[in-house]
Amino acid sequence: MYSETKLEATDLERWYQELAKQLDHLLAGEANAVANLSNMSALLGLHLQDINWVGFYLWNADDGELVLGPFQGKPACIRIGLGKGVCGTAAQRRETVIVPDVLAFPGHIACDPASRSEIVVPMVAQDRLIGVLDIDSPQPNRFGEADKAGLERLVQVLLKHTTFA
Repeated sequence: MYSETKLEATDLERWYQELAKQLDHLLAGEANAVANLSNMSALLGLHLQDINWVGFYLWNADDGELVLGPFQGKPACIRIGLGKGVCGTAAQRRETVIVPDVLAFPGHIACDPASRSEIVVPMVAQDRLIGVLDIDSPQPNRFGEADKAGLERLVQVLLKHTTFA
């Protein structure tokens, strides 16, 4: 059961550590992917500031595309090819991609024209691409290295608890 606790860390690294503890507690005892992805996107949507979209795209090996999963925000693009846009690039590279200004990113896919910056964290388990965590902000330059480290940690908590088919 989730009990909302206000995060009051004085620095971003500590703040993400506290958020990771909340996520770990929230997902404990549940392995269902839809449930855990939904709760993680809700938790991030609740606690992250200055964002306008947070959610997941899941890898569909049969189609060779990322397919929209649980999210918070406006309706989004449903399918993204490997190597396409920020999500497809992060999935192909299997590394986090931070884009300070999406208008300057070649091939950016604009699902919400209000988005100005983006961070995408790949989800990889046992060398298998699961999908990506995608977060957009209406502010340019919203995401930095502390966000990268913190969100990568949160993805590891998610992967620890979740079974993906």
